[in-house]
Amino acid sequence: MQENIQAPKAKEIPKTLKKHKETRIDNYFWLNDRENPEVIDYLNKENEYYQQMTAHTKGFQESLYEEMKGRIKEDDSSVPYFYNGYYYITRFETGKDYPIFARKKGSLSAEEEILFNCNEMAIGHAYFKLGGLSISPDNKFASFGTDIVGRRIYTVQIKNLETGEILPEKIENATGGSVWANDNKTIFYTKQDEVTLRSDKIFRHKLNTDPKTDVLVYNELDDTFNVSVSKEKSRKYIVIGSSSTLTTEYRILNSDNPEGEFEVFQPRVRGLEYSISHYEDSFYILTNKDKATNFKLMKTPENKTGKKNWVDLIPHREDVLLEDIEIFKNYLVVEERSNGLNHIRIMPWNGEEDYYLPFGSETYNAFTTTNIDFDTDILRYSYQSLATPSSVIDFNMKTKTKEILKEQQVLGGKFDKENYVEERVWATARDGVKVPISMIYKKGLVKNGKNPLLLYAYGSYGITMDTYFSSTRLSLLDRGFVYAIAHIRGGEDLGRQWYEDGKLLKKKNTFTDFIDCSKFVINEKYTSPEHLYAEGGSAGGLLMGVIVNEAPELYNGVIAQVPFVDVITTMLDDSIPLTTGEYDEWGNPNNKKYYDYMLSYSPYDNVKAQSYPNMYVSTGLHDSQVQYWEPAKWVAKLRTMKTNNNFLFLDTNMDAGHGGASGRFEALRDLAKEFSFLLDLEKIKS
Repeated sequence: MQENIQAPKAKEIPKTLKKHKETRIDNYFWLNDRENPEVIDYLNKENEYYQQMTAHTKGFQESLYEEMKGRIKEDDSSVPYFYNGYYYITRFETGKDYPIFARKKGSLSAEEEILFNCNEMAIGHAYFKLGGLSISPDNKFASFGTDIVGRRIYTVQIKNLETGEILPEKIENATGGSVWANDNKTIFYTKQDEVTLRSDKIFRHKLNTDPKTDVLVYNELDDTFNVSVSKEKSRKYIVIGSSSTLTTEYRILNSDNPEGEFEVFQPRVRGLEYSISHYEDSFYILTNKDKATNFKLMKTPENKTGKKNWVDLIPHREDVLLEDIEIFKNYLVVEERSNGLNHIRIMPWNGEEDYYLPFGSETYNAFTTTNIDFDTDILRYSYQSLATPSSVIDFNMKTKTKEILKEQQVLGGKFDKENYVEERVWATARDGVKVPISMIYKKGLVKNGKNPLLLYAYGSYGITMDTYFSSTRLSLLDRGFVYAIAHIRGGEDLGRQWYEDGKLLKKKNTFTDFIDCSKFVINEKYTSPEHLYAEGGSAGGLLMGVIVNEAPELYNGVIAQVPFVDVITTMLDDSIPLTTGEYDEWGNPNNKKYYDYMLSYSPYDNVKAQSYPNMYVSTGLHDSQVQYWEPAKWVAKLRTMKTNNNFLFLDTNMDAGHGGASGRFEALRDLAKEFSFLLDLEKIKS
């Protein structure tokens, strides 16, 4: 890398921020104005600096890109699923970036009907995403949403599938999804607050009418809640869901009566979480009622939905997390998690003995996938592990036989799963808690402390970091890297309590778990501080921000993707998307107890004069979840404070949002940047 190129320096304009009689000085507050030409100029200068400093890796990045792309089947297609008389297929064509959505009537040998060719729709847009595809019950219309910026703000439209015409009415500022009533004329959709992007309103729209006349059927006034609308698998009910981190509430309406009034299923009670599934004359409720921390399954008559009528079907268990259910006409399918591993349980309604699908590994991931059809004995699920490509499997719940419909192809002729070792190990955290780490590496690894190891984690919102197969990851594994996932507290990997122990005033467990996992892989000689790398994105980027402040000596390099690092300022700004709904996750800093605790770990506020690892920080100018200015301010402050010459890069995608590039292969270029950053650091070390 070039040594004589000067890093950009953001100008300092001190801004005094006062709260709870305390004062913070933010020298880079001015960067939060994306309309300011000086802000854009600074971001462009950081991009130029990154490009210049890594110019010598451009050829390598391109070869990595081609290598990763070469393992992916370009003319690929999804496993067709059958719904309401049609087989639905999503497919890709060679050389094309975007999907084609198609269907075939009655048989897979029938003529293909293309619903949407996103390659044509994306022409002229730097970013394009089609979402929320929903077909009317008579199969004649499709509602869909498009986002052409990357801020997850969609425009909903309706296409006449018989004529191919897209109707003139456009519903702006929506979340993208919509559901059809049974009259084939009415859709229900969700709109967002224009400033915060909180989904807060449900509207009813009739075909061939002006969206300005759409009827508001529900307005969520509590700004800590988001709303959504869906349709039960039985097709009998339209459901409005209101949810916050800790509390849920549903409203239901018979799908045959779209102009009727939605009725509250069970009024919200703070701390009561529940979700509902309809079957015959009953609702099945997944809930934490009665202090069921790991959730239980209850049942109630469809005409008596209040919680006083709910009765236990699957009781609460201390060691088993109930994650989800899937209802079929003849079977109840339950997704559970115990000891960090997921299990799929089949329960026939007729009282025959229930059973579990057998899985043999310790680093696998299995989950139900597209099961839209209600009246079938076939359960579709996916199975993969760190070394096993993803498979889509149809399991006959009656005969207990399975058919592998598709296994992800790894092209290039070099991949053999037998060349890799999968392992699950347990690190002991400083408070004595055992934290699992899943890892994969090439056979023949010698534990001499000289292996490069990339440790990944997330650790927030109760999101479980399941092990998964990645063909792109082979570019690291085949160059000697160990890849590891730390299943730290704050996720739900070991049950609901695992999440509870990594949020609010216990949030620091997330960070210390990761640091202790890092020390474990060093002590066990998988790697050493000279060869250990860490990676996390979004809330996982917050994790990266904390560990480089707290234990910079453990890492040679860190990748922070769209990192949430300016915790206090963001959580005090209720105009930012997500803020108010996040109080139950991080705490509300308007309360001094939470303010003090959050301030004690907020990465931006705790940057100090010390040595920092080599760092690659990425963001998107249009990110609606973690605003671009958080990483920009953080990097600006790190540039001023850090005392060593390690690399610090800020790479801003000026066209994309939180999810990065929209094109299928364009995202590989982002990955090539990250991999070349790691591999170049290893090259320097050697």
